Amino acid sequence: FAKKELPVPHIYAVSADKHIYIQEDLGTESLLNVLEREGATDNVKNLYKQSLEELARLQVTGQDGLDYDRCLTSSTFGKEAIMADMLYFKYYFLDILKFPYDKQKLLQDFDQLATYLDSEEDLYFMFRDFQSRNIMVRPNGKVGFIDFQGGMKGAPQYDLASLLWQAKANLSQEWKDELVDVYLQALKKNKSKPIDTEAFLSRYSGYILIRLLQVLGAYGFRGLFERKAHFLTSIPLALHNLDQYLAGKKLPLDYPELNRILAHCISDKVLASFTTIKASKDSRLQVIINSFSYLQNGYPQDPTEHGGGYVFDCRGILNPGRQEAYKKLSGEDESVQHYLEQETEMLNFLKSVYNLIDISVENYLGRNFDSLSINFGCTGGQHRSVYAANAVARHLRNKFGLHTVVQHLNKANWKTK
Repeated sequence: FAKKELPVPHIYAVSADKHIYIQEDLGTESLLNVLEREGATDNVKNLYKQSLEELARLQVTGQDGLDYDRCLTSSTFGKEAIMADMLYFKYYFLDILKFPYDKQKLLQDFDQLATYLDSEEDLYFMFRDFQSRNIMVRPNGKVGFIDFQGGMKGAPQYDLASLLWQAKANLSQEWKDELVDVYLQALKKNKSKPIDTEAFLSRYSGYILIRLLQVLGAYGFRGLFERKAHFLTSIPLALHNLDQYLAGKKLPLDYPELNRILAHCISDKVLASFTTIKASKDSRLQVIINSFSYLQNGYPQDPTEHGGGYVFDCRGILNPGRQEAYKKLSGEDESVQHYLEQETEMLNFLKSVYNLIDISVENYLGRNFDSLSINFGCTGGQHRSVYAANAVARHLRNKFGLHTVVQHLNKANWKTK
């Protein structure tokens, strides 16, 4: 890609054993950052236009000489991959709703839609996750692309849908229509064969739906199963996006069971079930989160007039402090965090914690209470309890917009020397 002067990071050097490489840093300013800071300005629109023009170049010229057999997953985004995206939605979002539906009829609709979209003849390099977080804006105003390691051969409409229908970006329909025209012109300029615009736009509509369903499945898995607050709070955005799509886009074929299910997904009842109560500027609730050592400090005292709150014992989690590599580190160090996430039951433990404390937080916000204490204890108050306290603070900020105070009560005694 770099040799073809496509907007990707350059690889400057690779070690002989191919275990280490030095790659160009495209910076920290993404297109989404610029959009959120500036809003719908001419500058932002021009960045989107530039991104789509470069995308068309990447898709068409980038695949010349590309060895698709080296793809991390399937080499082609065909019927099986399309079905996988729809089943991802079914298992990790639809089934959570416990809405009665005819499974066989839904699978027939999935199969019919996947068969129709798989008939696309012109396949090019498909970025797979072409959205504004993966488009970096360099200091010179030029865009650069990252995170295309999941790319494969596929229909170009998928990447177009991924960018223009990103829920977080929330682009206006006027912008979407204008940017589709920009992309089509760029694609025509790079392709050697003419484009059937009507057929292209018909399948584009189908790929928008596939992408929206895939995103809901991803949010469901990350939010409802892994209990990551960022993804939970994104579900209403994705549902509003689906609602907007269904109001304006018509699929070329009839999918009765799928249409019935989608109508339920955008209902007020479903949307309300995923809409989290948020702390307002007038909310009084302050959450104090402590980590402590059972051996050295004992249970923290609650100075508020209410008392109570939660105390969680982290000693059932494998202790990193027993390993020499982590003894002088804490739960604030990245290597300890990786160990707790990958080698212990910490993430499962926290899922249960989130389920419990969220009940109280929602209730306290509704009743305008002013304080809640949450405490995590472990043997030394240095590794497990520290990680858990920081994780819960992050969860409450992301999900509820709460003001949190984190105190590591045993920090002065950490063995860091």
